[in-house]
Amino acid sequence: MCDQCAGTGHAGNGRGLRRRTVLAGLGVGALAWGVAGGVRGSGTASAASLKDASWCNPARGYFPDGGHFGAPRGSYSHAGQDITNSVGTAVYAAAAGTVIARGTNVLTGRTGYGIVISHGSGYYTYYGHLNTFRVGSSATVSAGQWIADMGATGNVTGPHLHFETHAGGLGSVLDPVDFMGARGVDLGGGWSTIDPEARGETVKVIQSLITQRGTALVTDGYYGPVSVSAVKDFQSSRGLVADGQVGPVTWPELVYTLTRGADGDHVKAAQTALNKHSAGLLVDGDFGAVTDSAVRDFQSVNRLYVDGVCGPVTWAALVG
Repeated sequence: MCDQCAGTGHAGNGRGLRRRTVLAGLGVGALAWGVAGGVRGSGTASAASLKDASWCNPARGYFPDGGHFGAPRGSYSHAGQDITNSVGTAVYAAAAGTVIARGTNVLTGRTGYGIVISHGSGYYTYYGHLNTFRVGSSATVSAGQWIADMGATGNVTGPHLHFETHAGGLGSVLDPVDFMGARGVDLGGGWSTIDPEARGETVKVIQSLITQRGTALVTDGYYGPVSVSAVKDFQSSRGLVADGQVGPVTWPELVYTLTRGADGDHVKAAQTALNKHSAGLLVDGDFGAVTDSAVRDFQSVNRLYVDGVCGPVTWAALVG
């Protein structure tokens, strides 16, 4: 539980993409952002799906009671979603962008160590109550990059990440669960959902896994017609709905349980996913000592069972 708040009055209980106005001046007093025009992203896809692999889960953990968006805070309401885990749990950039604020009390009404990332087009994310910074001010970050460690700094009752999503400029917050869910990310820790036309490292993971399954694909990170067709064929072969969407139903069928000594494109998939989270591995398909250590490190900083086995739970965290 934390002190982060937004606007006046309480948000309603309806889910939707609820919007609240916050005081947006930087606490350090050097910079301030006004609220730009309207909210550009409504959380519903128009011509193209928003589940395009450009967003990912910022942290693993569970939702504490009273830590949801809109929860009462006296005369205010909670501006984000709390994700609880132990101090030192990895915190990742939810999307590519630039760190525009890093320090203590970087947004008005927010206490403790925090980071603000600008993602362009009026989108911002805030990460609060951090313990350790792993990127510098003004750093350019990629989706899934390790940017900080979870902590208990500021006015809190225990360690957690306070995560906010802003659209239309800093100063207008949206429910992070809904915002991220519309983009294929389950903040509760489930599998991601990837639609056709997606691009990025997670698409390379899919392509490598499909290649291991017997249909050779170029790992170019573009989930276009060729890759979609191969996924649909795989889904049909497993008795799944052949819709080309790689989500909670398809992922468990697609991944392999990997241990040290494995070799192949499925290992390349795991190495690619680990690199998205700052592992820095050579993607060579060899699950040797270096990859084994990277898997164990990833499990440790995400508070998973540390056994070096890349199984369904670890895969869900890797591609989430």
